[in-house]
Amino acid sequence: MTSRHDATAALERIAYILERELEPTYRVRAFRTAAAVVRALPDAELEERSRRGTLHGLAGIGPVTARIIEEALAGATPAYLQRLETEVPPIADAALALRRALRGDCHVHSDWSDGGSPIEDMARTAIALGHEYIALTDHSPRLTVARGLSIERLREQLDVVRGINERLAPFRILTGIEVDILEDGSLDQEPDLLAQLDIVVASVHSKLRMPEAEMTPRMLTAIRNPNMDILGHCTGRIVVGRGRPESEFDADAVFAECRERHVAVEINSRPERLDPPTRLLKLAIKTGCRLAVDTDAHAPGQLEWQLRGCERAAKCDVSAEMVINTMPANELVGWTWAK
Repeated sequence: MTSRHDATAALERIAYILERELEPTYRVRAFRTAAAVVRALPDAELEERSRRGTLHGLAGIGPVTARIIEEALAGATPAYLQRLETEVPPIADAALALRRALRGDCHVHSDWSDGGSPIEDMARTAIALGHEYIALTDHSPRLTVARGLSIERLREQLDVVRGINERLAPFRILTGIEVDILEDGSLDQEPDLLAQLDIVVASVHSKLRMPEAEMTPRMLTAIRNPNMDILGHCTGRIVVGRGRPESEFDADAVFAECRERHVAVEINSRPERLDPPTRLLKLAIKTGCRLAVDTDAHAPGQLEWQLRGCERAAKCDVSAEMVINTMPANELVGWTWAK
C-alpha cells in the first residue's frame, strides 16, 4: 500500500483546484477536513478501514472523500481529481508569455482579514507557482465585515511578516494593505503607518452607487495621496449571480491622474470582478497608465487567477513593460517609495 501522503496530497490538490474555480467554501473545507482526518489516523486503522470500506464512518469523511482516499491508497490517481485536472481551458501564447514575465502578485489576502488561509500558506503556494514575492494586502479597519486590520493588528502583522521572510528568503512578502477609499477620498489607515508599507492598494468598498459628480473627486483625492500605489478594482462591479453595476466616475480624469501620480491601475483577476471592464482597460492603456495584474486572492488556489488577468491584458496588447509586477521586488519597492 502506498503512503498516506498520496491520499492527503490528492485531497489537498482537489481543495486547491476548487478554490481556484471559486467553488463554495464548504466544499473546499470538506476535502481539507478529510485530509486532516487521514493524517491523524494510525497506519493500521487507515489500512483496515480502507480494506473494509468503512472510511466514510469517520467524522469528517463522507462517501466521496472515502472513495478518493481508497483510490489513492491503492496507487491510482482518483477519478475525481483526474476530472478536475483535465478541465483547464487552453491559454493563448501571449497570455502565457505575460504570465511568465510576472515576478509577483501585488494584491493578496490572508486569514488576518477575510482570507481563508495563513500568511505562510499563501506565500508557499506563491513560491510553488514561481513567484519571487507577494504583497500582503489585508483590509483596513473600516471594512469590519472583512475583519479589517486596526493599527495595532497591522503592526503585529508586520512583525509576523518579518519572521516569515527570514524563513522563506529569498522569497519576499512585501508589506501592504488594501485600504478603503473613504467618502471624502481619504485613506482608511494612519498616514505614518501607510508610509512604512511597501505596497498600498486603495479601493472603494462603500457607497459604490455614489453619483459621478461625487465619486470622481473622491477617487481623485485618493490618487493624489502620496501613500497610494495601486487603484484596486476601480469600478467595483460584480459580473456573476445577481451582479453589481459599475460605479460611475469620470474615467478620463481618474486615469489621467493615475498616470501623473504614478499610481498603477489594477487588472483584477477575480472571475466575479474582471475589473476594469475592457473598454476602461483600453482607456487606461491609451492614457499611459502603469498596470498591475493581481489576483485579489483570498485562498491559495486563487493565486493561479493571474492567468485570467494576463488573458485580458494580452487581448488589449498590454506589454510586460507596462506592468509593475514584472519588476523585481527591490525595483518595485523603489518605484512605490519614489513617489
